[in-house]
Amino acid sequence: MKEIYLDNNATTKVDERVFEEMRPYFCDLYGNPSSMHFFGGQVQKKVDEARSRVAALLGALPDEIVFTACGTESDNAAIRSALEVFPEKRHIITSRVEHPAVLTQCRNLTKRGYRVTELNVDGNGQLDLKELEAALDEDTAIVSLMYANNETGVIFPIEEAARMVKAKGALFHTDAVQAVGKIPLNMADSAIDLLSLSGHKLHAPKGVGVLYVRRGTPFRPLLVGGHQERGRRAGTENTASIIAMGKACELAHLHMPEEAGRVREMRDRLERELTALIPNTRINGGGTNRLPNTLSIAMEFVEGEGILLLLSEKGICASSGSACTSGSLEPSHVLRAMGVPFTCAHGSIRFSLSRFTTDAEIDAVIEALPPIISRLRQMSPFGREFLNK
Repeated sequence: MKEIYLDNNATTKVDERVFEEMRPYFCDLYGNPSSMHFFGGQVQKKVDEARSRVAALLGALPDEIVFTACGTESDNAAIRSALEVFPEKRHIITSRVEHPAVLTQCRNLTKRGYRVTELNVDGNGQLDLKELEAALDEDTAIVSLMYANNETGVIFPIEEAARMVKAKGALFHTDAVQAVGKIPLNMADSAIDLLSLSGHKLHAPKGVGVLYVRRGTPFRPLLVGGHQERGRRAGTENTASIIAMGKACELAHLHMPEEAGRVREMRDRLERELTALIPNTRINGGGTNRLPNTLSIAMEFVEGEGILLLLSEKGICASSGSACTSGSLEPSHVLRAMGVPFTCAHGSIRFSLSRFTTDAEIDAVIEALPPIISRLRQMSPFGREFLNK
């Protein structure tokens, strides 16, 4: 049974062209890029090339790119840096639907006396910029808001938020892990100070990330030691993965029109067919701007865990909008923040596509899911009541 992989917001396959680019830097060109000799120097040239490729995708300058181990490290480094840059400021603003890499850190900081404001979202998962404006004060050190939500694909009005924050004298950070490579970004025309991205979300390996630091932005490193990354992130560079990240960004830039076109068309067809074939469904975040590859669909009177298990039996890989897959009976914090009804939140499934997704795979999901939902509703007392009406 060949898998149908529609969980690309969790991780992506490494593009074979990316793998071939990084392959020589394991066993052949294994020098340390910080070494003075020619063997390390040739590796440093490839690291420099990778930095330029990442910068090109972001519309940034190469010296604004700091390589990290992952998106989580980038998020942590951005927020911790701002608090060191402004030690007198004790206020952080974020949103209720952020990735745990941001939310958990912010909530932990409240134990150290920091004041954290978590902005609400509406029923579509969208921010209210008036609430952000009201929350900003002279004590605000940093505002951290995700560019696009990992569960629903909802895109926040990040540029407007960044300009608002900058006008108040605070730093602005965005976790753009899900957005980079799917929608155009241009840091040259942006007010964003700090931006995080992760390699394994755009067909590079796991274990490599980037923190964009706008030139002139005050920054204090999270990891200290050596002089690597211009003193902004100590530790011997993960050269093979950094080189892979550069290639992945180059390819993402090349394939972005495909994300906006063919991938979006497949996502929209999947959405249309499933909502037509399965009664009592809703699209989480469907009333606002979303990433072109993401579909979060909620189906009443069923459990996400059961849906995923039956899909998996057919070789279809997706993820649940409910945290039940990790042993919790509570819906995800994103769906709770959106006010998704309890009967829908537990039956929410996320399908996330990539440029490797095919029309045949979408056809297979359209064929498989409606009978699964019907079967599960027959097993549920609430579902049977609904079906017998």
